[in-house]
Amino acid sequence: MTSMTKTEANRLIIFDTTLRDGEQSPGCSMNLQEKLAIADLLDEMGVDVIEAGFPIASNGDFEAVQEIAKRVKHATVAGLCRALKGDLDRAGEALQYARRRRIHTFISTSPLHMKYKLGMTPEAVLEKIKESVSYARNLTDDVEWSPEDGTRTEPDFLCRAVETAVKAGATTINIPDTVGYLVADEYARLITLLLERVPGLDACVISTHCHNDLGLAVANSLGGVGAGARQVECTINGIGERAGNASLEEIVMAVKTRSDCLAYWTGVDTTKLVRASRLLASTTGFNVQPNKAIVGANAFAHESGIHQDGMLKNAETYEIMTPESVGWTDSNLVMGKHSGRHAFKIKLEELGYGSLGENAFQNAFARFKDLADHKKEVMDEDLIALIDDAAVRVNDRIRFDSLQVHSIAHGTASIEIGVRVDGEVQTIAATGAGAVDAIFKALKSLSGLAPSLKVYQVGAITGGTDAQARVTVRLEKDGRTLNGQGVDYDTLVASARAYINALNKLAVSSQRPALSATAA
Repeated sequence: MTSMTKTEANRLIIFDTTLRDGEQSPGCSMNLQEKLAIADLLDEMGVDVIEAGFPIASNGDFEAVQEIAKRVKHATVAGLCRALKGDLDRAGEALQYARRRRIHTFISTSPLHMKYKLGMTPEAVLEKIKESVSYARNLTDDVEWSPEDGTRTEPDFLCRAVETAVKAGATTINIPDTVGYLVADEYARLITLLLERVPGLDACVISTHCHNDLGLAVANSLGGVGAGARQVECTINGIGERAGNASLEEIVMAVKTRSDCLAYWTGVDTTKLVRASRLLASTTGFNVQPNKAIVGANAFAHESGIHQDGMLKNAETYEIMTPESVGWTDSNLVMGKHSGRHAFKIKLEELGYGSLGENAFQNAFARFKDLADHKKEVMDEDLIALIDDAAVRVNDRIRFDSLQVHSIAHGTASIEIGVRVDGEVQTIAATGAGAVDAIFKALKSLSGLAPSLKVYQVGAITGGTDAQARVTVRLEKDGRTLNGQGVDYDTLVASARAYINALNKLAVSSQRPALSATAA
């Protein structure tokens, strides 16, 4: 690996759109508290731009963008807008408290989209670009413009559209491969074409936004960087519409690991990548596949005898980066029922949770001691699951209190479940085809929302018969799909927690009208 001089000319701007494009994944909706937790971590780890949402889409999105704008300390906060004054005004209002703010506006430019989606002529689209970008510049000096479905746009018209945006005052030009259609060489040639033909483009930041429909999002993004792009739009774990977006952790580690041929650098603290991946997975219920690059459970696992022999002799035989460089820990501090607060605090710091407030710390310690009474050895994965599970429940109106299973006979179960609704204890009895069915029937009757259950998934956090269970529940109501997660050493309790978590999100979501929007 060769040394590289870090300059602004070879610095990559990391634009994270987990909270906007990522949240558009079916079942990936997040509440305010969850979005704030993720935004805080993105800011802490050094992400340059956080696209916090689509302010016009709903009151919930507006509130999330506004609250993130108020609390983010370092990153630029962006809001997405269509080429409409109402969208732009709403974004300006939501972003007004941000230390650094950006308006990101877009309009479709491919023949297919202009004809069938917009019903507009090319000339009308150009006029709309000029009007919207100029208007956005009155609200902020930092304006990003995107041609939706840009990679299927006719090259001549794309050049005219980009030139119009540049002349109107756009400071960042994003070229989205909205449907993940191109391959890396094609995407690079498109960036080169634009730089050669569009006057003034060299004074703007060129950005990539690649979708993963053909599994090429990261390759295409890096191809664009090689051709002159200096911003990459990506998401944690690669979540997003359809097959997702370019994966932030893969982009960042590719650049860091292969600086010999990718002579660029980022400001991201890579030791927080695993933590960010786990937080998002526990929030959305979208678990990371074991063989996922960088953050998957098997990313640094070696089972083959030949591989193990090589690793024992020299880790570099089969590892091109160290586990510690991305946030995996190899700790010898074993936690159990005799561990005290000090050891617990040190362990949390090792796992990247050193910034817990006092109340959160005390609650986490109490749950840890309860878990330790039931589990011989509490693993790192247990603690991470426990803390992330507690973090997403801060503002829940409905909370789990107790569960009694009275009988299970001839396929029928009888249960009583206690919950706290706004602090008041309620007990509901129910029967069902098994204990889980009875629990879900009881909670469904409590909510009054009558959601349908789409997914019920149980997984063990660690090995062994005393492993904690992580349960994911996906509920659907009136076209809205929301996930809930629960963790406990008792699978039935974890199931109840997961269903309650989804109910809390659904109750909030049902009060907010949503605007469907496909973004760049």
